[in-house]
Amino acid sequence: MLPRLPPLPRSRGIHSLRGKLTLANVGLLALGIVAATAISLMGMRHYVLGQIDTELTKSRDSLVRSQLTLREIDSLSALAVVRDRLLPHSGGDSPNPDSVFAAVDRDGTVLTVAGLKPTDAQQALASAVHDPAALVMAPQPRDIHLRGDPYRVTGARLADGTYVLLARSTRVLHTGMAKALRLDLTIGTLLLALLAVLTMISVGRRMRPLEDMVETSSAIAEGDLTRRMPSSKETSLEVEQLRTALNSMLHQVESAYRTRERSAAQLRHFVADASHELRTPLSAIRGYLQLYDKGMLTDPDERKRSWERMMAEADRMGRLVDELLVLARLDQRPELRFRNVDLSRLVRDAAEDLRAQQPGRPVTVRADGALLVRADESGLRQVLGNLVTNVRVHTPAGTPVLLGLEREGEVVRLCVADEGPGLAEEDAARVFDRFFRAGQGAGSGLGMAIVHGVVAAHGGDVAVRTAPGEGLAVTVTLPERAHDRDHR
Repeated sequence: MLPRLPPLPRSRGIHSLRGKLTLANVGLLALGIVAATAISLMGMRHYVLGQIDTELTKSRDSLVRSQLTLREIDSLSALAVVRDRLLPHSGGDSPNPDSVFAAVDRDGTVLTVAGLKPTDAQQALASAVHDPAALVMAPQPRDIHLRGDPYRVTGARLADGTYVLLARSTRVLHTGMAKALRLDLTIGTLLLALLAVLTMISVGRRMRPLEDMVETSSAIAEGDLTRRMPSSKETSLEVEQLRTALNSMLHQVESAYRTRERSAAQLRHFVADASHELRTPLSAIRGYLQLYDKGMLTDPDERKRSWERMMAEADRMGRLVDELLVLARLDQRPELRFRNVDLSRLVRDAAEDLRAQQPGRPVTVRADGALLVRADESGLRQVLGNLVTNVRVHTPAGTPVLLGLEREGEVVRLCVADEGPGLAEEDAARVFDRFFRAGQGAGSGLGMAIVHGVVAAHGGDVAVRTAPGEGLAVTVTLPERAHDRDHR
């Protein structure tokens, strides 16, 4: 029985796979929105400033090409040309007009043009431009601030050395960029929220098979080894591959656990049977020793009979221990000594031994000539000896027995069949179990188990054909050439 374990926790916070995938998607989209917003704002600024700079540059170039002086501009006709063609909005009454035109001398003092007193905007423009000569030499307009508002300014030098400052407000640009930034942030926030919701829903559907796997794993951890990972329509190729691999692993784990449980049960049964088998001769020997110790065996014939019984029980116990050692070595997969063995000779020797022990039993041998197999000779002799002993012990002395041997392809089949009482179906199913004796018959119940272990060590198989009243036929199938490495 597996120990009960607490169910596996299900994390749904930001540290879960679902939360991490959602954060990753939202983070990537946020970076994309920030990059797109920055690029769009930079493009807008570049475009609008380009237009403003182009207009200022054209106005400056027109003044330079006209070769006018401040006196000429001061005349009504020249002033009309300048006001109408170059700067139609030169001042006005607005505190911060879109365009500002100012004439200054080399010291930066604002000059009177057409008898008009310099406005506050013109004064602020002259104050913001500290070096008119450097501004005139600059190829591109510069940024300045007039009473808190952003402007682009450039300058031109008239023929008499007077400087003309031309400024254009960029307040519309900054206002537009601020509105675009707010719009992008609003739309971006909505997109991020929508993406987070859709990602949570989509990942939840894709993660449902994994949650089923967690539930199945919890059930298996609690002892239900028959549970398997269920299939799902909402799955991906990788999850399906994981499900298949886990189910295969669980099948192997269940098989290994069942095998271990069965082996443990067999070991407990084996220890119990061995203890029972050894307890009988030990109890008999102890009983005779107690009789001898108490002086109850006064008759020499009784002492001799007691001694013979103790020797018989000791021999029985010795044979049982030897058989147990053989089974233990087979369980450890020992290194067998493979060589070419004439199996026909071994069969004929076993038949001769049986005839010597029971002269009245009809024995038929079908093993003419030589039949070589690569095997361990001592192991095959033990197999034949146990099969023949099984016939001798469990069938009447006059029951015919057949020892047959044949080659079929790359395998060799050895058959030992008798015409005795046979076995019932339930007994035949347990004939290779250790310490099993049909009808509580004679023997230790280990002979057929040793036969099965030796044949399995050779890479072969053992089959039994029997029925009540129809005798027992044991067929041993051996490969013609066993591989040494399989038994090390």
